[in-house]
Amino acid sequence: MAPQSGNMVQGAVLQCLEAATLGMPFEVWKTRMGRNRHETTIEAFKNVYKSGGAQAFWKGTSAKMVESATKGCILLYAKESILASLNKTGTSPGIAGALAGAGGGICQVSVMGPCTFLVTAVVTQKNATVGQFMKQTWAEQGIKGFYPGGSAIAMRQASNWASRQGFTEFVRNQMRNAFHGGDKKAKLTNRQEIYSGIIGGIMACWNHPFEVARIEMQASAAAGEAKVNMVTTLRNIHSTNGTQGLFQGVIPRVGLGIWQTLFMVIAPKLIANYMEKK
Repeated sequence: MAPQSGNMVQGAVLQCLEAATLGMPFEVWKTRMGRNRHETTIEAFKNVYKSGGAQAFWKGTSAKMVESATKGCILLYAKESILASLNKTGTSPGIAGALAGAGGGICQVSVMGPCTFLVTAVVTQKNATVGQFMKQTWAEQGIKGFYPGGSAIAMRQASNWASRQGFTEFVRNQMRNAFHGGDKKAKLTNRQEIYSGIIGGIMACWNHPFEVARIEMQASAAAGEAKVNMVTTLRNIHSTNGTQGLFQGVIPRVGLGIWQTLFMVIAPKLIANYMEKK
């Protein structure tokens, strides 16, 4: 199997595993908080559970699986190809990781727009199903109706993976300096790789306001409210909820960031290391 094809298959499988396990609960929890910004972290968690028990944390999974399979292929194919090219030029690990992550993240927007919109719709609207919203949106607006908040998604994804990949590569490099005498070709231990991913995932959550804007724009569209652009949305949230409102839901976002970074940044490296040994 060609390396590019292997990256696409690997990306789809890893992203689906990430979402099917803890990814969806963090996503649903975060989405509720982004829309209901008056709720505390614990209140939002309890209210999700009250809305349908444990299975409520996996609401919208069908749309999420389609999103995960497609965006996982796109992310790893684009990100790893860009990263490999930049590494050949001698670009520093942190900068190479940031550029590769940004490129991969931007490429994901084409498939993420419709899928994140459907997940947000069923999480924020009562008694809604993915199928109902698909039919309703297509009948009323056609394909363009599935892309509210597209600008916020683009900003989030570019900064998401630029930060996750960039920060993680930076931490990995520091690990080499601290534990491997600065040898740039040294293989980190599995534990060091995992710690790097956790730290990178946490640091990457600085861009949470873009995520709150994305949730608000998509939830407003699902509710039939007037459309506003990303800048106006951010201003409105700040005017109503202050700076805290722009970071509402950041705790489940940190959990999701760590989980996704472990699957989509660290896992491919661990798999590659394992295959080299074989």
